[in-house]
Amino acid sequence: MVTGASSGIGRRLAVELADRGAVVTGLARRAELLAEVEEVLRRRSPASGTAVVDVADTEGYREALAAVEARHGRIDLLVNNAGIEELSPVEAWPSDVYRRMAEVNYLGAVAGTLSVLPGMLARRSGVVVNVGSDAARAPEPGHGAYAASKAAVAAFSESVAHEVAGRGVRVHVLYPAWVPTAMGLSGTEDGGRLPPTPLRRSEAEIAALLLERMGGRRVDINASSVPLVAVVARAVVPVWYQRMMRRWGGGGSAPTERGRAVRPY
Repeated sequence: MVTGASSGIGRRLAVELADRGAVVTGLARRAELLAEVEEVLRRRSPASGTAVVDVADTEGYREALAAVEARHGRIDLLVNNAGIEELSPVEAWPSDVYRRMAEVNYLGAVAGTLSVLPGMLARRSGVVVNVGSDAARAPEPGHGAYAASKAAVAAFSESVAHEVAGRGVRVHVLYPAWVPTAMGLSGTEDGGRLPPTPLRRSEAEIAALLLERMGGRRVDINASSVPLVAVVARAVVPVWYQRMMRRWGGGGSAPTERGRAVRPY
């Protein structure tokens, strides 16, 4: 099961899994794009398919997972990849933005994870991957809603990973660095800066990384080690770190569209 499978990382991962013989169900909101993905998946893995689902509708999402589990007998892998991002400057009092971000990025991942874990634990086998963001480790000005939702995903996933440890089930947080998907490219078309090369990854690289490392003992799957420096810098040189983040993020709590930084996936 892969959410957000109509484009970007989700589509690439779904296709790679099908290429390796997995029976894949791709979930996404955009029916037209999803229909194209289904054709590709079925050519590689005839039993694969798709379903139009908005993960923010947690009941609908859980029903879709239950239907797939009933049809195929089990779910071995769930990748909660679906996500949204938009600016949330403090002056705008963007409570609706925070709510949407939490419903899709965080509560969607929670609903999916908690839905599949009972079956996985009963079989003592299964993997859940929740896609986080390096923005949770190094939040930029103006991206509080997105960073908070992804930080919540990370904290939830790590807690659950500890809880199921030793019971045959692995829960991971994927930190994909910056990937030039439609979401990752937001802000570049108007002059925004691209991240440094060490932070950039392709969809193919992220899919390969995930296929290699999921099921391993580490909770975090890091596409780049560079963002980990931010965690150290925050603790060791906090004033310098704060100055750099404010400069990178546009210099204030409400960065302008032009010239603002492009945050990691």
